[in-house]
Amino acid sequence: MITMAGNPNKSDTAVSTTVRVAIVEDNLALQEQLVHQLAQSSDITCVGHYNSAEEALKEIPRSNPDVVLMDINLPKMNGVDCVRQLKALHPKTQFIMLTIYEDADHIFESLQAGAVGYLLKGRPKSGARLLEAVRDAVSGGSPLNSLIARKIIQYFSRPAATTSMQALTSREDEVLTLLAKGLLYKEIAVRLDVHIETVRKHCHNIYQKLQVNSRTEAVLKFLGR
Repeated sequence: MITMAGNPNKSDTAVSTTVRVAIVEDNLALQEQLVHQLAQSSDITCVGHYNSAEEALKEIPRSNPDVVLMDINLPKMNGVDCVRQLKALHPKTQFIMLTIYEDADHIFESLQAGAVGYLLKGRPKSGARLLEAVRDAVSGGSPLNSLIARKIIQYFSRPAATTSMQALTSREDEVLTLLAKGLLYKEIAVRLDVHIETVRKHCHNIYQKLQVNSRTEAVLKFLGR
């Protein structure tokens, strides 16, 4: 980890003219590229770059960034779980996911965790595009790659499933409610005093009845009922 110069005494009442950015990326070549791109702007400064979620959880509260560029596929804890923990501690920090994934499951998991933006690493992008995304996030926007934005639109434009939430049993509805609260299978098993395999079976039935393929899609349908 290398922490770079910045103003650690930023006032909550003063309007800062410099956007403080931290990077969480285990690919060192890409990490260096991102640092270089951020350095091209006079109103954005990199206050730290970290190789893992564990390091980020330790150091980001100290570096106090306005925006965090977060990789999803990190070595141990993934970027989505890292964002979820950091966002709970620092709700004003804005998180932009940088990833090779463009499937709906990863997109919605990231947004549910608290990310405001989602950009694809594998697509050609200039430093100017990255700087624009950082400024957009800190000013209240949601920077999204155009392909990602299209996927979100397509998801919400799909015809409604013919099977309604009413088809769920009371226990399945209870499991889905706990899933929506972010509990893991093992935590649900403890809460309901059942075996974890029973929870998995309930989830399988829920997915079939709601005509979805993932936990995220099931939760989104639950939240929209």
